[in-house]
Amino acid sequence: MSTLLDSFEYKGLQLKNRIVMPPMCQYSVTAKDGKPNDWHFTHYTSRAIGGTGLIIMEMTDVEPDGRISDFDLGIWSDDHIASFERIVKACQSYGAKVGIQIAHAGRKAEDAEVPVSSTSVAFSEDYKAPRELTTEEVEKMVIKFEQAFQRAVAAGVDTIEIHGAHGYLIHQFQSPLTNQRTDKYGQDKSLFGREIIKAARRVMPESMPLIMRISAIEYAEEGYDVNYAIELAEKYKKEGVDIFHISSGGESNNGPQYSGQGYQVDLAQAVKQALNIPVIAVGRMEDAQFSDEVVREGKADLVAVGRGMLRSPFWANEASLALGGEILTPNALRAGYSF
Repeated sequence: MSTLLDSFEYKGLQLKNRIVMPPMCQYSVTAKDGKPNDWHFTHYTSRAIGGTGLIIMEMTDVEPDGRISDFDLGIWSDDHIASFERIVKACQSYGAKVGIQIAHAGRKAEDAEVPVSSTSVAFSEDYKAPRELTTEEVEKMVIKFEQAFQRAVAAGVDTIEIHGAHGYLIHQFQSPLTNQRTDKYGQDKSLFGREIIKAARRVMPESMPLIMRISAIEYAEEGYDVNYAIELAEKYKKEGVDIFHISSGGESNNGPQYSGQGYQVDLAQAVKQALNIPVIAVGRMEDAQFSDEVVREGKADLVAVGRGMLRSPFWANEASLALGGEILTPNALRAGYSF
């Protein structure tokens, strides 16, 4: 029986505990060129100092107009590598492992003059109508993802997460609600995601696990359910996904009836049991005792804590102490725990 504080190992990834900082956009006004800056350096390294096992850097996009806003990160150029590498190495020096979430916002790219998507249907009346990508453009988009993966590897990350959730571009292709195409990418709604996974595996070291975040259920009327998501995840697993990060929604303005503590844990457990694959549970997991129970009961292998870590960079250390574990911060700070 594993606990939240136990180590986790998969392929070449070795984590000192099962606490994950999930990707959360910072919308830094000084990041207009897509490069992480001093804010991001402090933001991520402080969570590493705080004892987090795995830090997944925020949604980082494959082209400028693939960002949610112009103040988000990107990795569309080799010029971006050094800025990411600086943060990755610093976090690793404190014992954390670092991943990066690679993505494209698609029709939810708010600052793009003309966003692109699987189909020319706007997310809502508050969003611009997107332009439907041609088949050739979709194929070229896969190459952009591949180049982004290469740059992430060059920056020294320990793992990569593909963002296939929350109504962004990959989700827009995999969902029957948003993919109304008639070409090969419409006939097989998993094709775009599968090609991106294969692109990642082409350039990632074999020892590096690949994570994919998916929305396990859509909240729109006639949206897909967890059974559809499991079928989708099974295809993604066959192409090379090692770990699934289970979230939900994003394809509409609707949400779950309940969004309290652990509201997505059952979805993570369903995927884990169906595919016999490690999963990350996320969604109101900031209570350490509850998160520990989720791991102990085998519902998830790792737990991602978002809001809790935004409030406290040392959430992992506080969780460890609350659960009877050891101090996770460096020796320089340990005097603060002497009584």
